[in-house]
Amino acid sequence: MNWLLLALAGLVEIGFSQSIKPTEGFTRPLPTLVCFVLAAVSVWLLSLAMRSLPVGTAYAVFTGIGAVGAIALGAAVQKDPLTTGRLAALALLVGGILLARVTTPD
Repeated sequence: MNWLLLALAGLVEIGFSQSIKPTEGFTRPLPTLVCFVLAAVSVWLLSLAMRSLPVGTAYAVFTGIGAVGAIALGAAVQKDPLTTGRLAALALLVGGILLARVTTPD
């Protein structure tokens, strides 16, 4: 259950990362509210996962999921460039997330 909560926290973190730009510097009230709610929910879910997972592992996986999702969505939605270096970074992030998962006891 703790890994499921952590994965969910990472997915909400992806939503949070994508919700920042529409706030236009936190000048638009509704997008800003959505952004703050997503941030709070992602950290709350992370805190639940940290009840039984090591803090370092949980946080590294959480931010890794967020980073991979932000890069992937940025490329798909915002047409951000996917260079060889960025693809290599994605591969390393995914590898690190998987390694943290398989080497951390449940």
